[in-house]
Amino acid sequence: MLLVRGARAALALLLAAALGPGPARPHPQCLDFKPPFRPPRGLAFCRRYGAFGCCEPRRDRALLQRFYRLSARLDGHTYAACAGHLQDLLCQECSPYAAHLYDAEDPSTPVRTIPGLCQDYCQQVWQKCRSIFRYLSADPELIALENNMAKLCRYLSLEDTDYCFPHLLANENLNQNLGLVTADAEGCLQLCLAEVANGLRNPVAMVHANDGTHRFFIAEQVGLVWTYLPDRSRLEKPFLNISEAVLTSPWEGDERGFLGIVFHPKFKFTGKVYVYYSVEVRYEERIRISEFRISPGDMNTLDHGSERIILEIEEPASNHNGGELLFGDDGYLYIFTGDGGMAGDPFGTFGNAQNKSTLLGKVLRIDVNNNDRGPLYRIPPDNPFIDDPQARPEVYAYGVRNMWRCSFDRGEPQTKEGKGRLFCGDVGQNKYEEIDIVEKGKNYGWRAREGFSCYDKKLCANSSMDDVLPIYAYPHKMGKSVTGGYVYRGCESPNLNGLYIFGDFMSGRLMSLKEDRTTREWQYSEICMGTGQTCMFPGLINNYYQYIISFAEDEAGELYFMSTGVPSATAPHGVVYKVVDTSRRAPPGKCRVEPVPVKVKSKLIKFVPKESKCHCCWLLWVCVSWQ
Repeated sequence: MLLVRGARAALALLLAAALGPGPARPHPQCLDFKPPFRPPRGLAFCRRYGAFGCCEPRRDRALLQRFYRLSARLDGHTYAACAGHLQDLLCQECSPYAAHLYDAEDPSTPVRTIPGLCQDYCQQVWQKCRSIFRYLSADPELIALENNMAKLCRYLSLEDTDYCFPHLLANENLNQNLGLVTADAEGCLQLCLAEVANGLRNPVAMVHANDGTHRFFIAEQVGLVWTYLPDRSRLEKPFLNISEAVLTSPWEGDERGFLGIVFHPKFKFTGKVYVYYSVEVRYEERIRISEFRISPGDMNTLDHGSERIILEIEEPASNHNGGELLFGDDGYLYIFTGDGGMAGDPFGTFGNAQNKSTLLGKVLRIDVNNNDRGPLYRIPPDNPFIDDPQARPEVYAYGVRNMWRCSFDRGEPQTKEGKGRLFCGDVGQNKYEEIDIVEKGKNYGWRAREGFSCYDKKLCANSSMDDVLPIYAYPHKMGKSVTGGYVYRGCESPNLNGLYIFGDFMSGRLMSLKEDRTTREWQYSEICMGTGQTCMFPGLINNYYQYIISFAEDEAGELYFMSTGVPSATAPHGVVYKVVDTSRRAPPGKCRVEPVPVKVKSKLIKFVPKESKCHCCWLLWVCVSWQ
């Protein structure tokens, strides 16, 4: 269980601090205090590290020029004997273990001028090429030891002998999985986090405007949406505040409230934003989908007087409110509704989810484009039940219980394979949680089926259902409320490409699925926080609050999730985390973005990370120092 693993990780960190360093663990890191990478092209000088390391071609050329300058100072005999050693020593800057070799894991300590050498190798170099050390380093202490082999080699040695050069090249424990996502003995993928925002009241959604500004907008369940700039500073004035209209409560686990927000795909031109929230109208609870326009005087605020109600749906119970809004590549608005609440979808003969004449328990698709005149929305002409007199024409797919967080796959960055697939997490009844890929006109089985199992046995036996099975389902011993996520298609963590990452609200478990392209089956891997040195990079942490509320992508496609320590709409304990893989990064400069400038009229509140110094573990309530 994730709770137990989190407890063990916290204890391990405390023991490590108390007992000192243990045996070496694979922990590649470069001199810029970041993970290594695969260079965009092979290296001409430090060829050994051309497939994976810490140098891009420009740095490789600089090392070659330095080699030429230093070798020009050697006579012919010394050059013949020592050129290879000189090249090896220079190229350790390109090693994926450069930070270990130069004692540079800690940004606050000075970097060694010569990499850490194994004793036998150091003695071999000293006997033939001792003069090259003075050319490689201006360290006066090192130069003073030049004529004393024992003291010089002791000075150049490393405390952790597993990382000394060149023995680390043959160390299978270090190199057998080099560049791959680190996994523990149980196969749990070890990832790290960067804190992005905090102090939020149940952050239910984080979206971007797709307008080049790389702003992100975080919605709280109480009905406020905040604007954040790329440097993570927040605007003091809310982007939207409809808290007086939103129906919610301080009760822990209340599913009502502000539940979804999405920007029109042509927001730069239309200025339109759509929201999904709970309201009470004449003692009747409803789901409301509304359209707002950007304020003409402030690009970071919506015009609160511009609200137009696009659709309202009666909600017979306070739970199973759905809440997702998405625009597809087709330009249409997708709306994800719950089955109406209570237990077992008890409405009518077969429940709301199987009843195509109701909008509950459905995926809806409508056209809100060009709606300034005429109807507020139209029915897309290829909606699957448009000609069925027994069905609402808005219905795109049915048989869902309470889909909580869906996403469209951006597709593989080069081939675009997988683009447009619609992934959803559907919360189960009392046994199973499931992940579905939603397709037009398909039936996803509720209430006949829960996961792969029959729930209503009589309805489940009906051969005319033709329902679609989930791609993955898990039992309640793993978690009791799935939170759907995203297929990672970002730039910064290339090893995660194609991994569908999701979570569970109740257990706090992070999970992933990877499609086997041959069998088309989905393989499960749990995600845990990196232990030992895995997350010991500046700005990274390896802990998070338990209740995973939602996932998000930023404009560049990087992945985030939102969680809280107290699942109440009024408790300011919500944090937004960015997912980071420290086993490999993209080549420097590849992921650089240049945000379009934003005119700011509100006061800026600088981001202060909550986790920078100390975090109280939500399971053990122990404090772990990160400095």
